[in-house]
Amino acid sequence: MSLLLSPVVELYRVALQPVAPFTWFGLSLSTLDVVAAFRLCIALRQIREKLWRDHVQKTKTVQSNEKAAAGVAPLPEVEERSFVRDAASVLLVVYGGEAVTCPALAIPPSFMLSGVVPAFYTAVQAAVEKLPYVPAPSFNSEVPLAALDGMTRAYLLCNLIPPMVTAHASPAINSNPWTLLITSLFTANAGFFFTNLFSFFQPYALTLTTPTEFLPYGWTTTDLWCAPLVTGLYAFLTHAQPFWADAHHVALGWLGGAGGAGGKIAAVDPETARAVCALVLAGLFTTRAVKNFGPAKVGPKTKVQ
Repeated sequence: MSLLLSPVVELYRVALQPVAPFTWFGLSLSTLDVVAAFRLCIALRQIREKLWRDHVQKTKTVQSNEKAAAGVAPLPEVEERSFVRDAASVLLVVYGGEAVTCPALAIPPSFMLSGVVPAFYTAVQAAVEKLPYVPAPSFNSEVPLAALDGMTRAYLLCNLIPPMVTAHASPAINSNPWTLLITSLFTANAGFFFTNLFSFFQPYALTLTTPTEFLPYGWTTTDLWCAPLVTGLYAFLTHAQPFWADAHHVALGWLGGAGGAGGKIAAVDPETARAVCALVLAGLFTTRAVKNFGPAKVGPKTKVQ
């Protein structure tokens, strides 16, 4: 197990070191921060371009069939994109969750304490928009990127979200496992929920619509349920709260394991636990990429004489 986790632990240590030119100005942005920002902005551009292509194709189909168009509500017209709208959608994805959970926890959101990261994401969005071409998601690109997505998401779910609860001043909050899980669920997913609700990625004007999460089987989306799952796994391994330490002890007892001195189970090192979570997420995202972009199964050909 150590042979599998050690490279991930070391990769995190290197990727989380502040890098130039940000260090020249006293900023602590790391390689992981930069890569995650570009990955997100490129992915959102891919979503917007796909929705634009789908909408244009649907419009052409309706217009080419007058009989169908007579009984179908007119499709909204394509609206010229603006940088402000696209930048706002990026910031909403990044900070929408905090805007929901921080008031509930009575703590200030990070974007109210510093403008460095919001300005950085805005600059990255501007750079991505200047790219002449961004390829559409495919099997050959999404499968390798699943490992990167696993690392960045694990950092969010293991290092950024849990302290909002575990470091809280109120004992009723910092020791409550339900608060930890629901905070992870909302913080990681509320941003996309709001962008879908207001149609930020669609090529037409902002419109209220049913978010993907509320559509049939929307709850099965990997991004939705992996947040509390992975945060819970990290808390379980590191004993972030007393509940998780007891759960670890009980689970090990069911598996026939023995505790240490005094019957207590030692907590896993946080870096090792984060590496485990990154591998779990990489596996989930790889499975999703194969399912969504994998080559179609080709049936046996029938010989024709």
